[in-house]
Amino acid sequence: MEQWKFFDITHREHVFCNPMSVEKFEELIALLRLEPEDRVLEIATGKGEFIIRLAEQYDIEGIGIDLSPYCVSDAKEKHQQRIPDAQLSFVEMDGADYEPKERESFDLAACIGASWIYGGHRGSLKALNEMAAPGGWVIVGEPYWKREPSAEHLEAIAERRSAYGTHYENVKVGQELGLKLVYTLVSNQDDWDRYEGLQWYAAEEWASEHPDDPDVEEVLKRVRENKENYLRWGRETFGWAIYVFKKEVFKR
Repeated sequence: MEQWKFFDITHREHVFCNPMSVEKFEELIALLRLEPEDRVLEIATGKGEFIIRLAEQYDIEGIGIDLSPYCVSDAKEKHQQRIPDAQLSFVEMDGADYEPKERESFDLAACIGASWIYGGHRGSLKALNEMAAPGGWVIVGEPYWKREPSAEHLEAIAERRSAYGTHYENVKVGQELGLKLVYTLVSNQDDWDRYEGLQWYAAEEWASEHPDDPDVEEVLKRVRENKENYLRWGRETFGWAIYVFKKEVFKR
């Protein structure tokens, strides 16, 4: 089935489409202390919740990029309902293909939970760093290994150990690129359980509401496999964090 339909079904109950609580996102937004008309870029904006809340709080200008037509539609609808006068635009495209008119021009550049767009954590930080203005924020969300995954776990999720680092290794990547770490927000077990559990709930509810949809069996099969993997291995093995970096004003 089409992947964005699956994502839309499984994330329809989520405010933010990652394992981080709304309260922690509010904490992050309060810490950023942006100025009116600061320019914000969010790659993989999802439903646009982060950038819309930034506009509500700080009156920023922003661009949200996402490949999912469902997410972009949701974000545009939220924009018009909640803050129609805000200078926000949402664009349906592959974030890797986005080229700003001017490099190093954003006061905040973010990609929270979709580093695969740039081939991984390092590629994501490198791309955002090149678009952030000197002294600007570079913010990413990324999984990390809390402990070494078993071979059985890696096989079940079709992943390599090298796909993710430890929490410390994720920080070091940013520092190696000349970024200064100023804060991290780390998901706890409740955050993870809510993120995963809402997907199970949403899939079952959707299947009950759409019993004749041709994708019902596949949706339920995939979600139940993901549930098994999470409960058997992922819950104890995976962590997730938002890394808040500052770009240096002057290169050393």
